[in-house]
Amino acid sequence: MSQLEPSERGAIEALLFVSDEPVSAARIAEILELPVGKVSSALNGIAEEYRADERGFQLREVAGGWRLYTHPAYHDQIEQYVLSWDTRKLSQAALEALSVIAYHQPVARAGVNAVRGVNSEAVISSLIEKGLVREVGRSAEAGNAILYGTTRTFLEKFGLRDLDGLPPLEEFAPDPRVEQAIRERLGTPTFGVPMSSERDEDGESADQRGDDSSAGDSDADGDESDILGID
Repeated sequence: MSQLEPSERGAIEALLFVSDEPVSAARIAEILELPVGKVSSALNGIAEEYRADERGFQLREVAGGWRLYTHPAYHDQIEQYVLSWDTRKLSQAALEALSVIAYHQPVARAGVNAVRGVNSEAVISSLIEKGLVREVGRSAEAGNAILYGTTRTFLEKFGLRDLDGLPPLEEFAPDPRVEQAIRERLGTPTFGVPMSSERDEDGESADQRGDDSSAGDSDADGDESDILGID
């Protein structure tokens, strides 16, 4: 396969520089009127070159496209320079809920509540507003409850190509007692296995009961309890 002309490589880098979202090789090829295979090869080569040279930025393939990112080694310096990404930091509550949804999607709100031990309605709404979570369907087994999953924006913001790029959940597994509590609440035999049902032992879902399972555990002032609400 023929190599890129300097002007062609420069055009690719310019497009990546001005893009605020991942750009596919096909889209770049269309704009520059180049073969897709040639552009794909060039993108991989540029990414490897940046890595080898330990540049202050990286080219990563994420969410079905390519995007420039600052190098993680310099994030402390960058944090001192900029206040945040549209990037307001996520609260502890938001991170908890997002983690449950990311690893157990599609999951109903009752499932998120069960793991966190508090009502997660407000925090899920906040994640939807930030574009990190979306409604992906309805549960036929849980009273037609809304099911939630992550978005392309989630992949983009966390630098993931797809959900397979999530770190193995076992690496963050708590002690056996808490691990067992999570499994019982989610109805999963092992970490990372999707929920088979949102129903309780009586075969009734939280949505059918008209409550949020553990809504009574949520603090009226919005303070968050421990991630599982376990003593």
